[in-house]
Amino acid sequence: MFTDSIRWRLQIWQGILLVGLLAAFGATAWQLEKTQRVTRLDDELARRAVALGVSIRPPDPPFLSNRVSSSESGGSKRLPPRDEGEDFGDYEMGFGLGPPPMLRDRSVPATVKAMFPGQAGEGYYYVVWTGPQARVQSSENAPATVPLPQREARDTQTRFRDRDGLREAYHFTEMGECVLAGRPVGKDLAGMKPYAARLSAIGVGVLVVGLGGGWWLTTRSIRPIEQIAGAAKRISEGKLSERIAVDHPGSELGQLAEVLNSTFERLEDTFAQQKRFTADASHELRTPLSVLIAETQTVLSRERPAEEYREVLAGNLDTARQMKRLAEALLELARLDAGEIRKPGPPLEIGALADDVVRRLHSLAKARNVSITREGGVAITSGSPERLVLVISNLVENAIHHGREGGSVAVTIRQEESGVVLEVKDDGPGIPVEDLPHVFERFYRADKSRTGSQGRYGLGLAICRGLVEAEGGTISVQSQAGQGACFTVRLSAPSS
Repeated sequence: MFTDSIRWRLQIWQGILLVGLLAAFGATAWQLEKTQRVTRLDDELARRAVALGVSIRPPDPPFLSNRVSSSESGGSKRLPPRDEGEDFGDYEMGFGLGPPPMLRDRSVPATVKAMFPGQAGEGYYYVVWTGPQARVQSSENAPATVPLPQREARDTQTRFRDRDGLREAYHFTEMGECVLAGRPVGKDLAGMKPYAARLSAIGVGVLVVGLGGGWWLTTRSIRPIEQIAGAAKRISEGKLSERIAVDHPGSELGQLAEVLNSTFERLEDTFAQQKRFTADASHELRTPLSVLIAETQTVLSRERPAEEYREVLAGNLDTARQMKRLAEALLELARLDAGEIRKPGPPLEIGALADDVVRRLHSLAKARNVSITREGGVAITSGSPERLVLVISNLVENAIHHGREGGSVAVTIRQEESGVVLEVKDDGPGIPVEDLPHVFERFYRADKSRTGSQGRYGLGLAICRGLVEAEGGTISVQSQAGQGACFTVRLSAPSS
């Protein structure tokens, strides 16, 4: 399913994010434009409403100053009582006084009416409520019914209201009169449609460009993963030499590709080593088996004396023992490859183990006229005695067989602060420089013409390295042509 693809997931989430952002931006822009238009309309309506209020406001009555006198005590002003018979009609002012006859005409002046051109203009209209009976004056294009706004206390500020597609501004004068200026907003709202269409077109364009750019960017980002997957698939099909092309080593995927390339390289080396190991083991086992079969077929081809049968059986027994040693070596390597967990053993004195090995191999050294010397004092380490005995035995046997006939082998053990050091040194011809990096490899022999007919299979040093590493130590070799070889084993001190 396409939703399982990382590319499509990223694209879908990017599309959702873009649509959300564009919708929010478009709604905000549309609302701001609408607010600006309404604000401009309100300013025009407020200006006309103020002009209406000023036009109907009467001047201060001239007789009002005649009624005000100064108080001799405090200098405050007060109004004298109204004379009987004074009648100001039905007009009530804030001071309880009536206007003179010349102020009874409260019509809207022509100059102010010109601000409301009616149908010929932008549709501005006005309504004025004057007098105690709330006499209504309105422009010709004013709606038939305009309700009188509700006044809160003595509020004289300009207020706004929306009513049936109309926008109106009104305010009350100090004398309680009300002026209202209005205008239909249908044209203004209709003018918002092209603006909304432009916003939508821009949003769609940005969405298309964003999705296209996102697809391109996602494809470039996913391409290294596809290369990694392709290389891994080809490797799984048997092409172990395949590697991932690293275009940007500093990127996260570039670093991952380098790690995988290193892993694939080690994997190829492991398979090659395993393949070589299998071939070498098969070859080493085939040789003694071929000898056994040939000897048995020969002795069974006709009747022979008992001595001849005994001689053939003794040879077969020796061949079987060689095969047994090879099988044991292969089994030990299999255990090491399985990664057996080393359990810390009790402290032991490795010098005593070395003395036992030297005594046991004395007859083998005597056969080649090789002298074995044991040097060093007491050295304490921890580990498996069986493994350490096998390590010392293999190293000493290797020195006897590859050393100079009639030469010497020195086994040195010393205690250091970091642990125990074991050295096995011979005075033979040494190891060629080109062979030094390979001496611990399985079935490796410096002399390619030699076979396992002498019981030497090229597994002893490989087993030594595996055993030493299993005990948490290290093994190394130093050699110069004509000066013999020295194998050094370093083991950690016993844990307290």
